[in-house]
Amino acid sequence: MLFRNFMAAGAVASLMGTAAFADCGPSGNSVRILGSDFPAIQAVAGAAEANCGSNAGEFTINLRDNTRDMMNQALTPNPAEYTSVIVANSTLTQLMNDDLVRPLNDLVAKYGSHLSPNQLITIDGNVMAVAFMANSQHLFTRTDILEQAGVSGTPSTVDEIIDAAEAIRAAGIMEHPIAMNMKVGWNVGEVFNLFFLAHGGEMFQAGSAEPNVNSPAGLAALADIARLAEYAHPDHLSHASNETQALWEAGQVAMAMMWGSRGGAVLDAEGSTEEVTSNTLLSAAPTAGGGSIPAATLWWDGVTIAKNIADADAEATFAALVGGLKSDLMAEHNDKAIWLIDGFTPGPAAAGVSATAAGGAKPYPMIPYINFMHNALGSELVDFYKGTESAEDALADVEAAYRTAAKEAGFLQ
Repeated sequence: MLFRNFMAAGAVASLMGTAAFADCGPSGNSVRILGSDFPAIQAVAGAAEANCGSNAGEFTINLRDNTRDMMNQALTPNPAEYTSVIVANSTLTQLMNDDLVRPLNDLVAKYGSHLSPNQLITIDGNVMAVAFMANSQHLFTRTDILEQAGVSGTPSTVDEIIDAAEAIRAAGIMEHPIAMNMKVGWNVGEVFNLFFLAHGGEMFQAGSAEPNVNSPAGLAALADIARLAEYAHPDHLSHASNETQALWEAGQVAMAMMWGSRGGAVLDAEGSTEEVTSNTLLSAAPTAGGGSIPAATLWWDGVTIAKNIADADAEATFAALVGGLKSDLMAEHNDKAIWLIDGFTPGPAAAGVSATAAGGAKPYPMIPYINFMHNALGSELVDFYKGTESAEDALADVEAAYRTAAKEAGFLQ
């Protein structure tokens, strides 16, 4: 977890008075940023602090794991604990369901002349977030290990990954050559989403909030995940991005389904070896069941501004964060993300996300009740993965848990 706090010196504050630094909004206000802890968000928050930290009376950055579990609670008080949460598709709807973030139209008009239209996440005419990067899960492979096991080419389907894993195991190279983000909770739900969408599944019945995961596509998705998990580390139900990246950099796995936002960190010279980095290939997420849809969801990450804060704090926070989303950021951090910012030059770290998007991967659904489904998947599928419940029963439990939550929220009668 990264946590930094910057308090402007009293002498600086008195000299500045009420004047504003260029592009930093009103001075002397509080900027308090909450976000997930990975390189791209570190870069965005760091740029905001570097550019505008001395303009603020208080500048706090809290980057940590599992921000989704605390963000609503943190933004509910008045004033909210944070002035901005850096979100993704699903967490924006999570905050909007509780009316915790404010429309940004006026702030975009004042400070966002450099933003492109595709960065403005607009819902019912209101800009609710400013996106700065794209993301997706996709396949990472060790080309040297595949070659050593006699596997030709890069696997592009689930069946080919299974065949490659079996060849690696049979050759005595690795007993557990596959890594996936399957930590109990949110990651369990997201892995299901990947393969469910690849099998052509629709999470909800057409035109309604009724669940639709206890279906042939749902059963096929669980079957694929179980097959892959047979070749994963025995502790895979405790592995999220930090753990899978560590396994990769340590040279302990040969194929992994990881986030594109980890690509730059995996390919750089820090925390790994030349043997690993020089033989790491980032490619599209695999297809499943003879279909053509990659097992992935397309995401964006972006800036929101809390509703329950003073307008001056909101303006200073927006100006600091959005003011850093310019070509200067690319000069230092180009390879840390698939940036939606002018000046971005795609490199090897962008290859997997680009190929996955070009292959027709589905975007993560941005609908008000998706979080209830995701939470139900994350909690109710665990017994299936532990081998104590059938796929049919686990999916029935998912739909039951979802219905309970959706009814309480008013989405189902």
